[in-house]
Amino acid sequence: MSGLPVGTAPAVAGPPAKAALRHRLAERGMDRTLLLVLPAALAVIALFCYPFLYGLQLSFQPAKGGVFGAYRQFFAEPFSRKSVWATFSLAIPASLINVGVSVPISYRMRRDFRGKRLLLALLVVPITLGTVLTAEGILEFYGPAGWFNRTLHLLGLADSPVQLTMNYTGVLLSLVISGFPFAYLLTHSYLSGIHPSLEKAAATLGAGWWQRFRYVTFPLLLPGLMTTFCLSFVMAFAVFPSAMMVGDPNGSTHVISIEAYQAALERFDYAQGSADAMIMTALMLVVLAAVTGLRSRLYRGSTGGKG
Repeated sequence: MSGLPVGTAPAVAGPPAKAALRHRLAERGMDRTLLLVLPAALAVIALFCYPFLYGLQLSFQPAKGGVFGAYRQFFAEPFSRKSVWATFSLAIPASLINVGVSVPISYRMRRDFRGKRLLLALLVVPITLGTVLTAEGILEFYGPAGWFNRTLHLLGLADSPVQLTMNYTGVLLSLVISGFPFAYLLTHSYLSGIHPSLEKAAATLGAGWWQRFRYVTFPLLLPGLMTTFCLSFVMAFAVFPSAMMVGDPNGSTHVISIEAYQAALERFDYAQGSADAMIMTALMLVVLAAVTGLRSRLYRGSTGGKG
């Protein structure tokens, strides 16, 4: 006999506390597979979080003017203030052009036709070039002695070279060429998520192609277009090589990134350069927050996607 009182069941050993905790964490999606995220998290901390926080605290340590002296200095200089307008006047039009042009092309590319793969390769090839090589190509093709102006001269369409470089036009052209492939690929992916049966159903009710696009496809596509605009805007807002190489860095294309570069690496005022970068970041986040807030008011349900 075990010596237990009559009618008393032996105690059953419960699961260890450590195992119970592990099960509870697993139920919340937290297990050892999360360790796979660790290298990426460390990379983000090392390459983004630390430099950002270091630059932020450095911006509050100017040589004169107090804690916010570098920020006051930026807005006190008329030339610095104009860089805000110069940046927005490039980033917003370039983003709108890229998104706007990508819509009809993506809409047509949903259907199969001869030469589709070749056209797709031509549309995305600027991704492989980079901004510097794109700017070099613009100088060679659209410069005063480039092929474009030579062709106009041979055809008798222009007596003097058309100025398309070293100004606002050259930078805008570079941003459109380098940013369009990303906008197109994103737009095409969103369009692919809208099932063709929705348009076919509208067609059976007598809707023409424009009515189908306006009342069926476009409302479902609009949230994706706003996300595409945000990503395109971030790329264009950080313009630097194009503004230096094919623009007028001391005039119409003196953007905030150039202002920060000159402050930090030409005048060696690192506090001012960091403050300029923080102002640039804040302005960009304001636009992204506004667009994201507007997007949240749009349709967010199912689009009958194919995958």
